[in-house]
Amino acid sequence: MVLVDRTSYTCEVLPARSLIRRFVRFVILKMNQILTQRLPSLVVFSGVVAGFLIATSLTSTAQNATEKPADTPTEAKTHEESLAPVERFLRVRRGRDGDPVAMETSVTRYVGTNAEGQRVTVDLIGVVHIGERKYYESLNELFGRYDALLYELVAPEGTVIPKGGRGDEGIINPIAAIQKGMQSMLGLEFQLDHIDYTMKNFVHADMSPDEFLESMKTNDESFFKMALKAIGHGIGRQSSSEYSDAELLMAMFSGDRTRQLRRIMATQMKDMEGGMEIFEGKDGSTIINHRNRKAFDVLKAQIAEGKQRLGVFYGAGHLPDMDELLLDEHGLKRGGQYWFEAWDLR
Repeated sequence: MVLVDRTSYTCEVLPARSLIRRFVRFVILKMNQILTQRLPSLVVFSGVVAGFLIATSLTSTAQNATEKPADTPTEAKTHEESLAPVERFLRVRRGRDGDPVAMETSVTRYVGTNAEGQRVTVDLIGVVHIGERKYYESLNELFGRYDALLYELVAPEGTVIPKGGRGDEGIINPIAAIQKGMQSMLGLEFQLDHIDYTMKNFVHADMSPDEFLESMKTNDESFFKMALKAIGHGIGRQSSSEYSDAELLMAMFSGDRTRQLRRIMATQMKDMEGGMEIFEGKDGSTIINHRNRKAFDVLKAQIAEGKQRLGVFYGAGHLPDMDELLLDEHGLKRGGQYWFEAWDLR
């Protein structure tokens, strides 16, 4: 999720800055506590990843993409049954030797008709909020093809992100500091610095900060509870982690540290994105379900206005729920799918 400040374009801070700061401080304190208790380092790393995902969730080409023809209904069903829901939209691609070569996000097409019987296509465009510069450049090329491109950004209506996104002053707030740290550690770029939000076909399709906070309150959610759940999820995933503590430690001191850490982080991110349901309150979650409903209200309005080629540009963790909404409530059918390389893991 992408956030924007009311008064500047640092693009990470809700009006309730103190809540965000408390949450980030809480995560840092918990990480310190875990370290002092000498729990395994992968638990620490998982907690940091979870904190980063919440933070970016509270912040949010064709030449790179390899098109894959649409599966037949039988093939699609068989393939999907073997995957976790998020793996239909975010994957770590491996070479013949089994080593990771890239983390990729998908563009998945859905086809239906409007009230006049005209063909309508909706593409779910998954994204990770830090990635290669060429990844975001390729997405910018793709976006120009749509009649309307709906995007996520928790911000007041009318907010416009200038080209280049935020300035360096963003590093003074805690969430930006986390993002800058992750960018530096992994040698990657931040989404808001490279996506061109000034395109004329861009349509804001997300909550305002006030709507977001009110939804959390009504749904019995809080940043404090999210932090606890994120840490618990990290501990619970430890036993099934692909990488051992020793491998993580070796990666930190490796001469090839960037590539090694990217591989570990990519696996952790895939697992965490697939576990966003841990943040659910009484009725789904504000971060995923409620914001998706808001986005699809905008989608329906755009289709009613006559738009026929639409894209929905959201974090990959949102797409399993959006997929269900398009199939079950909107009556669309899946078309083809292709992938963009977000991180080079070679």
